[in-house]
Amino acid sequence: MRPFLFVAGVITLLPAALPWACAAQTSGQVPPRASASGTGRIEGRITLSPALSTDRMRFRPYGDFGRGQFPTERNEPANPFARVVVYIVSPTLSGYEAQEQRPPASISQSNETFDPHLLPVLRGTTVEFPNDDDIFHNVFSLSAPALFDLGRYPRGESRSVVFDDVGVVAVFCDIHSDMSATVLVLDNPFFAQPDAEGRFLIEGLPPGDHVLTVWHDRVAPIEVAASVAAGQTTPLSIELPPPSEQMNRPGSLWDRH
Repeated sequence: MRPFLFVAGVITLLPAALPWACAAQTSGQVPPRASASGTGRIEGRITLSPALSTDRMRFRPYGDFGRGQFPTERNEPANPFARVVVYIVSPTLSGYEAQEQRPPASISQSNETFDPHLLPVLRGTTVEFPNDDDIFHNVFSLSAPALFDLGRYPRGESRSVVFDDVGVVAVFCDIHSDMSATVLVLDNPFFAQPDAEGRFLIEGLPPGDHVLTVWHDRVAPIEVAASVAAGQTTPLSIELPPPSEQMNRPGSLWDRH
């Protein structure tokens, strides 16, 4: 039986295999595990709607740029897929976090921008926030999974936060109101960010029926059902948002920041 895709009540049969495999790497992301005996993998490709793949203009609300001239759309990643994370949701997989090392993670402050804009991490990861600008920054979050305020600190200094609770953490600068980032804290290591062409790979999955969540910081997450068999690859092709939801409500894609 071919794998199936379930989104918003529509089931689509997919090809038995895809001709490529790719895994994007980001700081703080657990490296893809080598496919162990008795495990399977998910290969996929995400297609973004034009509304999500087009850059938005952001205007700086202050007059003085400091040293250098910074572009007005500083907070928009050059790669639109840098705003996407795919991850497996399953209570039975939460125990895998204890088996994984948490690699160093960092969100730098450069040109009055957080880089990366979106950082997925495993629960318990320490994230550094180095200041690479010639001006002070003050990193803070009011999100329930991680409430913190790092205070003001200058170029060359770094302060850190341990993210122990699962959830979405919105990060801001108390000095520069147009700076924002997101830390997505997950409870198992089965997650990835797509590459610049929307391709992703999650390896080492135990066989069975899984739910893959596709998360974008500007639209509601979607869930995709995927059956994984030992020693086999499950291919997925996903549109974000699903066709039935694209532009149903004027301005709806811009409600999330």
